[in-house]
Amino acid sequence: MVKLHNREASLDALIAASADEAQIANMLHNSTWRLGEEKSWHLDQNSGQLLLTFDDGTFALAPAQVIGTFHHKDSTFMWGWDHPSVLPALRRNAITVREFGKKQKTKELTKGNVQCSEHRAWELTALAMRLNQAKGAYRIEVKPGVSMFLNFGEVQIAQEAGSL
Repeated sequence: MVKLHNREASLDALIAASADEAQIANMLHNSTWRLGEEKSWHLDQNSGQLLLTFDDGTFALAPAQVIGTFHHKDSTFMWGWDHPSVLPALRRNAITVREFGKKQKTKELTKGNVQCSEHRAWELTALAMRLNQAKGAYRIEVKPGVSMFLNFGEVQIAQEAGSL
């Protein structure tokens, strides 16, 4: 677990570094298997799997964790650990952030709903990615005005769904 001494400045630096790492990781995913160019997505909460499909018939499958949802209308982020629609098995990465936040005495990481920008929601997702050693971060629009932020693990690529 990461230890911080000058809490506020160190947390800001940790979050900034996490956001940089997530951006680099996702750029790598884009260059190797085209993350961000998918035609559709599906998150199966029962299996904990994120399935991305591409126009050429390629599929990407990865274990996923829900970090939270961002509501554009009121600029609020609801942590996955506090979200009634998120199954317990998909809350683990968000819970790790909450536990880290308790140790740091940081309300932003321990309050179920936080007022923030969408950019900050990305940064919090990146922090979850770092603390949990996830492979990437992903944002999906679940309905107009609501985005879900995820972490994902090791990605499997296949040409047809049956070969995953």
